[in-house]
Amino acid sequence: MNYYNEIKQELINNEVYKKVKDYSKNRSDLNTYYNVGKLIVDAQGGEARAKYGDGLIKEYSKKLIIDVGKQYNYKTLAKMHQFYLIFEKFSTLSRQLSWSHYSELLSIKDVNKINYYVKIVENQNLSVRELRTKIKNKEYERLDEETKEKLISKEETNLTDFIKNPILIKNKYDYKNISEKILKQLILEDMDNFLKELGDGFSYIKNEYKIKLGDRYNYIDLLLFNYKYNSFVVVELKVTELRKEYIGQIQVYMNYIDINLKNINQDKTIGIIICKKDNEFVMEYVSDERIFETTYVIN
Repeated sequence: MNYYNEIKQELINNEVYKKVKDYSKNRSDLNTYYNVGKLIVDAQGGEARAKYGDGLIKEYSKKLIIDVGKQYNYKTLAKMHQFYLIFEKFSTLSRQLSWSHYSELLSIKDVNKINYYVKIVENQNLSVRELRTKIKNKEYERLDEETKEKLISKEETNLTDFIKNPILIKNKYDYKNISEKILKQLILEDMDNFLKELGDGFSYIKNEYKIKLGDRYNYIDLLLFNYKYNSFVVVELKVTELRKEYIGQIQVYMNYIDINLKNINQDKTIGIIICKKDNEFVMEYVSDERIFETTYVIN
């Protein structure tokens, strides 16, 4: 079998297909590059055993630049080779990801980690840039081990599983002393990213949400709603270490929301306390199973 001619024909056919049927060129790209990767692997184990590895890819790329186009250089061909080696482990390729998305995943060795990023691109319709940012910020590594096990075994997950540990909050003003007011300001000015750090399905309702307890008014720092899990989320910000009274306070707020705002079709309110611990800010998940714990970093 002439593996080089097979590879060349795959690439030529794909170039023609993309010009004729532009609407489905992504699917054609993925199929073609996967097939090319497989042919390279087959060639390395067959007729070109003596040229095993990098040498064969370099030889083929030099010919392809001349025969098909300069875009099929060594780097591109090496990516196709790696693409096949990684994704042969998957039953199917997601058509919601482009070749550019998959290229961002090629440096990852852990198949479970790759699968996580494939799923969030599908679920959140992420651009290549957004995916790159999530990988750079080590989103998968910041999930707890129990959540990772649930994803691997395809068990049911809940709202708190995807809150990162730590979550990242940008300190674009480079504040040295963080007060509750400044912490809230940093979150409010970067709310989209804050909600994404918490996980999927969070939406912002209001800060300083006013509630009346007896004859006094109190203010919830942040009131959120998670439409995926159909529940309100109370967030309280503290700049000291966790105290018992913080737990009692947020439980009162959660109960108020359950009684006065939640309807019969919604789940019970979730609580998040952000406080300080060992010179870092953390989220504490205390005795009430509705109150979540994770560290977070201001960067």
